[in-house]
Amino acid sequence: MNTYQELLIKHCKAILTSPKINKSKIVVLCEGQGSILDNPIFDRKTVANYGKMEQWHDAYFYKRCFPRVRTGYIPEFFNCKGRSDVIQTYFKLLELHEEDSQKSEDTRESRLNPNKLFAILDIDIQSQDIKKYDSSNTYDFSNTEEIFSNLYHQGQVNEENARNHRIWVTGLIHKEAYFIIPELQEVFDNYINVPIYNGQQVILEDIYMTMTNAIINSNDLKDNFSTVSNRINHCSGLDCTDLEKLRDSWKEQFENSPDETHKNELIYALLMLKKVKDNKTQEHYWEDIKPPSDWTNTEEVFRDELLRQIAKFYSEQSNYTKYHIPAFMQVLKHFSTLN
Repeated sequence: MNTYQELLIKHCKAILTSPKINKSKIVVLCEGQGSILDNPIFDRKTVANYGKMEQWHDAYFYKRCFPRVRTGYIPEFFNCKGRSDVIQTYFKLLELHEEDSQKSEDTRESRLNPNKLFAILDIDIQSQDIKKYDSSNTYDFSNTEEIFSNLYHQGQVNEENARNHRIWVTGLIHKEAYFIIPELQEVFDNYINVPIYNGQQVILEDIYMTMTNAIINSNDLKDNFSTVSNRINHCSGLDCTDLEKLRDSWKEQFENSPDETHKNELIYALLMLKKVKDNKTQEHYWEDIKPPSDWTNTEEVFRDELLRQIAKFYSEQSNYTKYHIPAFMQVLKHFSTLN
């Protein structure tokens, strides 16, 4: 049986020696299945299959969000299972690359440029430790909450600080929250295979109301509410005394506000704390979006095709700070031009 550290090293060496990367290539680590970390038999003997990781959502989605202006700029994204796995992979890659650089030039294997290594992971509800995985003790932030506080200001990316971060966290609760932001209503409306939610065409505001009513069901949110509520303290009119008061004040503000800007602010605040996919409470709002009755393929294929349209939306945005993901892509684009 492989120990975790053995799997981690195999996983990292597969990335370091991947023919998909070179010294000029940006490498981005993200969450998601399809690597050695969650498939131990997926080892170096079958490393050719490592490229298939893009078939899994996280790496594939983020790569599709990159602006399609110059194909040579497109980074390589690698799935690394969960949040702690992404962080451990990040630091282990740097460690193994440094060890490799001490070898004679003709025996070096690493194709990585450590100055072009990044990671992105969900902020989630609980804070994720970083410092304990950083054996060099050189990373500037000790946990994901510190990264969030420095990287975002009032729900938007702090552009002044953005280039200081090699490990990014999402501004919304997790990646799936970016699939249902209010600006995507037009994408759902215009999609050729009409998406269905609760038996009718998708109206995102219906989903937001369902999510708001379900806020009180989350024990994770209740246990970490003081931390999470700090992320939305810029949103006026919300009562963050407890979950019930937050729910009630959100609904009152949303139903009575004539200002679309304020309503969108409320929606983004909701998506910063309420999970779109929560296995503990069996709430899966993204997966509850279904294909129309005349769809002949699987639901997974339907959502994958819809996801391409959503990624295309992000790849075309110029308001980087508001939508978060484009801001990350712009930082990657900046570093791709450096040595």
